[in-house]
Amino acid sequence: MNNETIRKLQHMRLPAFAAAYQEQMAKSAEYESMTFTERLALLVDVEFDTRHNNNIKRLIKKSKFTDSSAFLGNVEYLPDRHLNREVLENLASNEYIQHGLNVILVGATGCGKTYIANALGVNACQAGYKTRYIRSPELFCEFQAARLQNTYSAALKQYQKYALMIIDEFLLVSATEQDQRDLLEIMEYRCGCSATIFCSQFSIESWHERLGGNALADAILDRIIPSAYTLTIDGNVSMRQRHSIIR
Repeated sequence: MNNETIRKLQHMRLPAFAAAYQEQMAKSAEYESMTFTERLALLVDVEFDTRHNNNIKRLIKKSKFTDSSAFLGNVEYLPDRHLNREVLENLASNEYIQHGLNVILVGATGCGKTYIANALGVNACQAGYKTRYIRSPELFCEFQAARLQNTYSAALKQYQKYALMIIDEFLLVSATEQDQRDLLEIMEYRCGCSATIFCSQFSIESWHERLGGNALADAILDRIIPSAYTLTIDGNVSMRQRHSIIR
């Protein structure tokens, strides 16, 4: 009877429940003092926790982070970085995602923008939010390919689905007119509904020019900046240099 019960549990795709049930049967003496309700609760908890953890793993894997081990608790608040701890601790609550707000991380190469963005992304996945990390050049290449394959609308809708989108190396190369149009379409889809993190080496004041300095630039920035937290990361030494194993 026990074997048949286990088979049915596995057939119903309750593997963790089945494994925990097998353990209870194998160590029945340890559970004799527990009521049926208590034992059932343990089994349900195991299945629930396993599914929850597996879902987080799937979300993190599909997000394509450059560092899936990034953790907000490991962010280094070194004096020369001038990181605003209060803002980061506020972002850790994920309320900015719930309200469809943006985050702008500005700083020189190697200052740790990508790590912080990845850490925020992993934190979002752990809360169950669908996330996607992508570099700005790759993003525009994807849309160029989508136009050639007549799947442009589908590509736009895909980026609308992410609760959090991280665009790294934002405006590393000045945007072409087509890039500007693609970015406007993305932000039009996401503005006020979904959160977007922008990582850039350039100050916000220079974005308008790098976006063409035209009406398209005005429209794009109007959908990004007014609803964004801004973190400027300083530091004279690259974080890669600080943690280099070569001295």
